[in-house]
Formats: sequence, structure tokens, C-alpha cells
Amino acid sequence: MQLYSTSYHRASSVEDAGKLLSGADDGKFIAGGQTLIAGLKQRLAQPSDLVDLRHIESLKGIKVEGRRVTIGAAVTHAEVASSAAIRAVCPAVCSLASMIGDPHVRHMGTIGGSVANDDPAADYPSAVLALGATVVTNSREIAADDFFVSLFETALAEDEIITAIRFDAPEKAGYAKFANPASRYAMTGVFVAKGAGGVRVAVTGAGASGVFRHAGLEAALSTNWSPEAVAGVEIDSSELMSDLHCTAEYRANLVRVMAKRAVQAA
Repeated sequence: MQLYSTSYHRASSVEDAGKLLSGADDGKFIAGGQTLIAGLKQRLAQPSDLVDLRHIESLKGIKVEGRRVTIGAAVTHAEVASSAAIRAVCPAVCSLASMIGDPHVRHMGTIGGSVANDDPAADYPSAVLALGATVVTNSREIAADDFFVSLFETALAEDEIITAIRFDAPEKAGYAKFANPASRYAMTGVFVAKGAGGVRVAVTGAGASGVFRHAGLEAALSTNWSPEAVAGVEIDSSELMSDLHCTAEYRANLVRVMAKRAVQAA
């Protein structure tokens, strides 16, 4: 088997990380590495350099001011799950974080890495989209509705670094997912939120093009915020994906079931 060499760099600041990446032939940023390391093992990615963001202090920390929540990009899933400050204003986000992977994944994976990677079965993208969050980078602020483009594709430029995720805690929010029993990835997950701007519902793990908002569920829950309101909503399976785990039709039913459970959790 042919071996590939990769140079490792530990960035001391966001500015340092940018310089290290710009000096590489084909560099990649790495945070927790829960997706990238697997890609390296399978030869799906072969970067010349890895720039580690985990030790940058400015990317760490959780701040809650009133109902405004700011989570540093390098904050781990375990830190979000155990945050009393976040739980006081938006327990659904803590609940979501507690469902990600296993303890090892939760203590290594970061919210910034998950959002930047935009895996179609990841949990955090649904929360970011449903909460109408802002993705803060080293050069700009991007609204969640403009951030997620398609499978593994976001609005980020190649040298752009997520520094934080910011949102205003809604009046009510809930998350439910049907998890793959082996990976704990969402075969279908639904995050619901009701706030000053109305109702937002985001679906992950099911869309053929990645995470998406569901207008029908949003309309139904805007009229009647209850699990029963979801029952009559049509879920178009033609926009969902089929894979070795289940068909698009089965996922359509899961969207409805998980939406009911999310509202109940809220």
C-alpha cells in the first residue's frame, strides 16, 4: 500500500492558521477530526498539510448574554451538552449535542468542525438552520439560510475559518432523530424552533441535497404548535435520499415522526 506524507501544523491563532494554510500546496484545516481523519484513512482526502485549530484560545468558550448565545467554533459537543448556561435558555441544543456519536466523538468533535463540514447526516446543521443562527467567520458573518449549499458544501471560502456560532434562544425548541445504531448519525433528524420570527423547522439526514427547512411543517406548526398538527403534513419523498439504510419513502415517514417527537420535546 502506498503511503502519503502529510505535514502537521498547530496554529496558535486564527491569523497564524491562515498563514499556515496559504503556505501549503493543498492544506486542510482540522479541528476534532471526526470526519476528516476517517476521510484520510479511506484516501478520500490526501492533503499536503493539516492545520490544527483546536488550540486557538479565541475559538473556545461559551457566552450567554440574556437570550443571546455565542459558542466558540472549537467548543466540543461534550462541552455544549454539559453547559448549564445554554441549558438555561435553550436546552434543545444541549440535548442535540448529547446525542452525537459516543463519548469519544463528543469529547473530540467540535461545533465549528461539524458545521463547516456539513455532513448530510450531521446533527448541528439542523439546529443552526432552525435557530436562524449566524455563522461567524474570520472575515464576515453568514446567515444560516445562506450558509448551507449542498452535500458537504457551504458558503465558506477555502481559507475561511468559522470562529463562532451565534443565535438568539427561541421561546421553544426541540430536536429528535432516528439514529443509525452503529454510527449514531441521523438517518433522519428534525429540529423545531418557535421564536419572535415565527416557526422554523430543519431536517437533517434525509435530504438529497443536505439539510433543509420544511415549509409545510413550518406552516402547520405556526397555526397549531402541537404534535397533532404534524400528522396531516405531506412529506415529498422525491426530495429525499435512498441509501443502504432505508428508502426515501421510509425517510418521509421518519420526518413526520421525528417532527412530532421534536415538538413533544420542546
